[in-house]
Amino acid sequence: MSVQDNIRQRLRDASHDLADFLHALPDDHPLQVALRTYSLALSLALGPALLHFVTSRKARAQGFGRVLQAVKSELGINAFASAITVGVAGGVTIRHLLGQWEGEAQEGEAKGALGQVRAWFRSLEDSHKTLLSNIVSSALAVALLHSRRKHAKSACVGRPSPTLDLSLLFLVRAMDSLVQLAFFKPPEASERHLLEPVKEEKRAVRNKWSTRLDALVFWACSARIMWCFFYEPERLPRSYNKWIMKLANIDPRLLGALRGIRTGDFSYKTGVSNPPDLATSLSKDLGYPPSWGDPAALPAYGGPQANKTWEALGVSNRHGLGGLPCEIVHGAVTGGSCTANATIRGAQAFAEAVAIYLPVHVLPILVTRPRKLLELPRLVSTLLSVARSASFLSTFVASIWFAVCCTRTLVLARLFPGVPHDFWDGPFGCTFVGSLVCGSSIWIERGRRRGEMALYVLPRAIRACLPADWLKSGRASVRWAERLVFILSLSTLLTAAVHRPDSLRGLSRWTLSFVLKGPNAGFWKRKRRDTNAPPTPRAPSPPTRNETPDGQTHREEQ
Repeated sequence: MSVQDNIRQRLRDASHDLADFLHALPDDHPLQVALRTYSLALSLALGPALLHFVTSRKARAQGFGRVLQAVKSELGINAFASAITVGVAGGVTIRHLLGQWEGEAQEGEAKGALGQVRAWFRSLEDSHKTLLSNIVSSALAVALLHSRRKHAKSACVGRPSPTLDLSLLFLVRAMDSLVQLAFFKPPEASERHLLEPVKEEKRAVRNKWSTRLDALVFWACSARIMWCFFYEPERLPRSYNKWIMKLANIDPRLLGALRGIRTGDFSYKTGVSNPPDLATSLSKDLGYPPSWGDPAALPAYGGPQANKTWEALGVSNRHGLGGLPCEIVHGAVTGGSCTANATIRGAQAFAEAVAIYLPVHVLPILVTRPRKLLELPRLVSTLLSVARSASFLSTFVASIWFAVCCTRTLVLARLFPGVPHDFWDGPFGCTFVGSLVCGSSIWIERGRRRGEMALYVLPRAIRACLPADWLKSGRASVRWAERLVFILSLSTLLTAAVHRPDSLRGLSRWTLSFVLKGPNAGFWKRKRRDTNAPPTPRAPSPPTRNETPDGQTHREEQ
């Protein structure tokens, strides 16, 4: 065999040798953890850019250059994938090294400073050692993230930190883990003396109160988020605000009128409209007279006097009411029927929700148990789960609109015609009632899904409660507060994943179980038990030549 052929053979075998080396390592080895973390984080970072390029014709028209730029940016040492890998795998590495250092003992060091530190470290519990390791790695991770040019630029242009949403996500998941430990996941030793039926009864009671607490959290968060969507959208992430806008299907000029009532720039009592064509242009575009959107021409109060104004304007379905006609509020979806408006919007939201929730329910099964989808009972169960989740989101949207109509048209405004419509259409009128009502749709979801939905909206609700000017100020207090939250939250999550994985729920449990323990972890092994996937084929290793004592060369098959 020539030298060139030998080099080619070695290059072909390099991938197999690397695979053999990785397979020989335990699943919780720091290198294995680093590889899984980096691959998962990189896919999360590049996924939105690639998906936008595939689904958007405008993005494809701009060429593949922007995608390559995004790939280059996310492969940097201070990019998201690298920083998260340092935070997760770094803690495992530090704990691994400290474990080896802890086991070493040298003569004469017991009385020295190093010996005292080693003795102190040995006295700590395993969970405390893991927490300290994760605190160090989390500090390194947030330092890498905050060294990016994007983070430094955000403080100069008056925008919140780019990593704020990530920090709040970690905070909420860590808080949930602590709450689960304190109230809903007691240590096994505390119930060891109880009989099994008693344990089951206590577990059922805890699950019942846990789902109720999840529903309460979701309701409160939804109310705050939707109120901010109507009046203070700058408090919400731009992408989230854009998604709500698309799902609500509401004209921006109608939102401008609602916000103008709050600030005094739009009023039925004074006839003010700033800008003057705010609602008149909307009325004209919908095919109605511009006067239907003019606050100076609309009645500010209900009662008999309002009926004369409506007769003059040609509006026939607002007897005894004031404010904008229903045709303007409903927009292009429907006419003046409030029931039809809520029904049609609910149906539209259901169709969009199916497109959202179908991958959410199907992809995990495709990844872990693809053959289950070929079984009719499992397929029907999955489709019913998709329909249930879509019904939840559809009811969420429809309930807001119907509550708005009940407040300003169907019930409350008719009961109290003397209350001006500046109140009914104001921040504590119809939109406030709609924001309070919509969150109750969470009861349509299953108990486990309620918890995940509550954890999804809670970071956004917390952000909506923080002072917007403070977040955008770029002050040192903002940066250090976020860093502290990031470090403590991520280290708490990683420690819980190692020592109390039962305290984690949903996405955090699945992700950290895979990252820290690999696909052979108990949770993921149960998920993969029904896949029956064949092993990856591998070419046999080339035979090696061994020389016997008699000088003959023999081939040995490996």
